[in-house]
Amino acid sequence: MMDANVLALLGIVVLFLLMFLRMPISFAMFIVGFAGVLIYASPGAAYNLLSADLWNQFSSYSLSVVPLYILMGEVIFRTGVAEKLFNSAYKWIGHFRGGMASTTILASAGFASISGSNSATAATMATMSMPELDKYNYNKALSTGSIATGGTLGIIIPPSTVLIVLALQMELSVRDLFIASIVPGIFLTLLLIATVVYLCRIHPDYGPAGERSTMKDRLASLKDVVPIMLLFVFVIGGLYLGWFTPTESGAFGAFGAIVLSLVMRKLTWDRFKTAMAGTLKSSAMVLMLVVAAMVFGRFLAITRLPFAVAEWVSALPVAPVFILIAVLLIYVIGGAIMDALGFLIISIPIFYPTVLALGYDPVWFAILLCVVTSLGAITPPVGINAFIVQGITPNTPVTTVFKGTTYFFITYVIFIGLLILFPQIILIFI
Repeated sequence: MMDANVLALLGIVVLFLLMFLRMPISFAMFIVGFAGVLIYASPGAAYNLLSADLWNQFSSYSLSVVPLYILMGEVIFRTGVAEKLFNSAYKWIGHFRGGMASTTILASAGFASISGSNSATAATMATMSMPELDKYNYNKALSTGSIATGGTLGIIIPPSTVLIVLALQMELSVRDLFIASIVPGIFLTLLLIATVVYLCRIHPDYGPAGERSTMKDRLASLKDVVPIMLLFVFVIGGLYLGWFTPTESGAFGAFGAIVLSLVMRKLTWDRFKTAMAGTLKSSAMVLMLVVAAMVFGRFLAITRLPFAVAEWVSALPVAPVFILIAVLLIYVIGGAIMDALGFLIISIPIFYPTVLALGYDPVWFAILLCVVTSLGAITPPVGINAFIVQGITPNTPVTTVFKGTTYFFITYVIFIGLLILFPQIILIFI
């Protein structure tokens, strides 16, 4: 019989080969995982994996949280609340130098808190804010970089689909990850805005000040924003206070989004059908990834490759923090060359046991992973957010967008360093 570690490494090579041949990540993981169990264990074990384990995974109550939060985000997205968020943020801070770019990031944070998607956040903000940024003659690199980077907040600020998947795969509490990500999400938003302010201070022509709004206009702009923000506070706050479970929280969020949209007269039948179709499509993608990850993880587990790597790494004569940094660099590179969620799904079974063996807190590591992987959305060569922004502003070269995202790359590195040095930023409410 082939050596277990050799078979596991061969399986990983085949997995990446299938992905480079453009096979969907979930299908590639499922095929490699099933074939690996079939070869290493027995046909009976492989078929039992399909029948018993697959059924247990699909019938898991905790999985129902995925479509509920996605539906909440889809309904809010289709009702045009992002425009209200942007206009409100602009009236409050748009008159400062760099205020329009700061508005984009602040509105991105608000939209991220209800959409849970970095690509949807980037696309929405690009469509909405680029005309305004151009009108005020903002530096093209700063404006496009602000939009692309602001979009990364979509997978950090709860409710985030990525956090739900991490919780399911790492067997952690969805509630704990949602609560743990609130402070880092707010902190990162403030750091990104501070970066814009600093850039516009040393380069005043990068971000001219906009028009000052009256206090009456500022307060009036909150009319359509406050109900949505209150819904977010109720959903996440109720989860934190233990009023309901994550699945119940998602149900309240989806129901509340539908009711608010109807009250605001923003939800037509066509928009509701589009939201449902988007929910089904996104949910199917996420659920297939989770199930395929389970199959692939079972294969790696029986070969014991992750545990062998953990034992080898923990025995290295270096400080654990250096090993952690090496792992995080792998995630930065992986997130830059392929879909961030897909890379997380593939790599967690390999690196998670290693990090636990080093003694790090699993909730802290999950949030750190989420932050590091989101960096891949603005890092070449893939940098999905950069390409989304470039696609919506076709006259802007993608190199200009990436130049803009590099302004915020340093901010991200500083932020990640602070999370490592001060874990309580993440664990303060856990």
